[in-house]
Amino acid sequence: MKRKDYTDLKGKTVAELTKLVSTKRIDAVKKKMQILGGKEKNLKVHRNIRSEIVKILTLIREKEILEKLEAKPASTKADSVASATARQGEEKAK
Repeated sequence: MKRKDYTDLKGKTVAELTKLVSTKRIDAVKKKMQILGGKEKNLKVHRNIRSEIVKILTLIREKEILEKLEAKPASTKADSVASATARQGEEKAK
């Protein structure tokens, strides 16, 4: 996968990327069978398709993480420490 292809993939949605992954997986299985059958001369095709699948899955995960971060309000470490100490104080009071 060339850099231009990778940057084009960044512009796609998660649904489009998952559809692309499923087609790539089918292609990988077909190429593997062709290699085992002796029809495919280039033995690295299957490896290249697998690496493309991994890159696409990485993009999907990055997009999911970014969506979670955008949906979650920005909290600071001080807020989380304050809430943790408040919970500990409540537990000691019981």
